[in-house]
Amino acid sequence: MRAFVSILIPAYNAENWIADTLESAIAQTWPHKEIIVVDDGSTDGTLAIARRFERKGVRVITQLNQGAAAARNTASSLSRGDYIQWLDADDLLSPDKVAHQMEAAQQVRDRRALFSSPWAYFRYRPARAKFIPTPLCSDLDPTEWLTRKWEGNWHMQTATWLINRELTEAAGLWDTRLLGDDDGEYFARVINASTGIRFVPQSRVYYRITPSSRLSHIGRSNKKMEAQFLGMKLQIGYLRARDDSDRVRAACVNYLQTWLPNFYPNRPDLVQEAQQLAASLGGRLSLPKASWKYAWIEKLFGFAAAKHTQLSYNQIKSSALRAWDKMMYSVDHRSRSVS
Repeated sequence: MRAFVSILIPAYNAENWIADTLESAIAQTWPHKEIIVVDDGSTDGTLAIARRFERKGVRVITQLNQGAAAARNTASSLSRGDYIQWLDADDLLSPDKVAHQMEAAQQVRDRRALFSSPWAYFRYRPARAKFIPTPLCSDLDPTEWLTRKWEGNWHMQTATWLINRELTEAAGLWDTRLLGDDDGEYFARVINASTGIRFVPQSRVYYRITPSSRLSHIGRSNKKMEAQFLGMKLQIGYLRARDDSDRVRAACVNYLQTWLPNFYPNRPDLVQEAQQLAASLGGRLSLPKASWKYAWIEKLFGFAAAKHTQLSYNQIKSSALRAWDKMMYSVDHRSRSVS
């Protein structure tokens, strides 16, 4: 099988990571591939670093900053592959990730089949990543996959997927209105257009944990909150168009409940709209409450203060873990250099 695979990498201010990401793309054992980087108006050294890899066959394009979805659309429009492999500029692929999924594609011989793989978090040391199976780590039909995702608040990382060109074209472009979870909405359309998901356990993806300024972080941004809720409504619509059973409706309500703390108490209008949508699904949303560690702050100063304190604590904890892992990474690197 000589199918051509396009590895597409949108990049914005990723100078600390993009070299490692490109090395993992170049190292893919599947020989029939192209690698395209679209620099979305980075203000750091991302573009210069990416261009160093042009001598290794990487194609580098730059454009004015338009957002991740627009960069992905640009990359897709330039690609020639029979299959698409998306890869964020700070993540890594195992060397045979694409090859194993292409072997599965050869066995299935269905252009609407979609292929996923295991993934795990890491900060600086990918060898420390722990691959923990979830209910999404199996062969599933589209309705079952989407329902399970929301029932347990599971996630499948962007780079896990390998998508046939026909399926990509059926799903359409990335939605540039979405400022976060644009991958969730996009792959909901891809999954909806597929004949089913084939899980390939031998393929692996390493998902780097970066600071809270990452794309998926909503914070107090009104634009991100509005975009997030729009994406949620779209995804609920996709699933209900397939199946409007009691189980699916309950999964949609659970999805709304999971994300409600991102809107409460800053956006009462979105909270009310979410409550109305849940009611139309036969469910009811509970207003978020602080966990026991922050309950006293909520009692004295309100939920907003408790939420802010928890977010600040999580950011400090994440920074400390990142600093420790970076130090250990440096120690390991020096040890290998000496030996």
